[in-house]
Amino acid sequence: MTLTPRQALILAASLAAAAAASQIAAAQTYPSHPVRVIVPAAPGGPSDLIGRIIAQKLAEAWGQQFVVENIPTGAGNVGVGIAAKAPPDGYTILSPTSAVIVNPSLYARLPYDTVRDFAAVTLAAASPHVLTVTPSVPASTVKELIALVQANPGKYSYASPGTGTTGQLAGELFRLSLGLDLVHVPFNGGAPAATSTIGGHTPVMFSALPTAATAIKDGNLRALAVTSAKRDPGFPAVPTLAEAGVPDQESEFIQAVLVPAGTPKEIIDKLQREIARIVALPEVKQRLAAIGYTPVANTPEQFAAQIRADVARWAKVIRGAGIKQIE
Repeated sequence: MTLTPRQALILAASLAAAAAASQIAAAQTYPSHPVRVIVPAAPGGPSDLIGRIIAQKLAEAWGQQFVVENIPTGAGNVGVGIAAKAPPDGYTILSPTSAVIVNPSLYARLPYDTVRDFAAVTLAAASPHVLTVTPSVPASTVKELIALVQANPGKYSYASPGTGTTGQLAGELFRLSLGLDLVHVPFNGGAPAATSTIGGHTPVMFSALPTAATAIKDGNLRALAVTSAKRDPGFPAVPTLAEAGVPDQESEFIQAVLVPAGTPKEIIDKLQREIARIVALPEVKQRLAAIGYTPVANTPEQFAAQIRADVARWAKVIRGAGIKQIE
């Protein structure tokens, strides 16, 4: 039977309405069985802790299991790739760090495309990077450090948690924007980078704030600035880089929540609303603050725009710094 144009239009509208009704119904009953939460990081770290807090609170709120699965192999890329290929039904959630934004430019081949393969739910929490120096460095402000490096080209180096980490990228953004002769020294993690800087072997360090927090409080490192738009509530005396006279340096270590592309918007919105409620709970805010994180919980639309902008931004920094892609 051949449909007239009017009949075809009515049928298409009916099918669209039925699909929309089906998605709404699915969201209303979601979750009806256990949900897999992939954390592409090793157990015990901040990323794992935040993922487990969110999973536990979602389970308590909705009466279903949210089962955390740690898949840290391949710099987290294996777990992210598994999540990218999962059915887009809300029953696989990805809780990644900033690596999901940086790695597309750092690795030559990946089993996923961050922008294409995922739908943003929310940026659950974020921690700024912090610029620190060993106390023997004769600089108490960012401007004094810049002047010191400019007067001694090639003499000063900065530590980071490793090549391609957001700590290095924050350092390279700083170095490139000011044209500084500042040598990068990568370490295998934040702890050894901090140990080297405390010891004065690498006099400067860019790292996530939680890595340096204890050393700053104990006076073993001097914090010159944080890379966030606002001062960190845990260190209110430490200025932002913009306040210190170096604008356009914002970078954060993030804890995201993503789902496979194609997941019904009603489920995405339901997840975002509940996660926003969770990270605003006083007990959760306190636990996040203890590891140097601040709740964010922006909308899916806001976070999707941030992902696109940050993927492009860090790609530019990686190219500018001459960081070779990992095969």
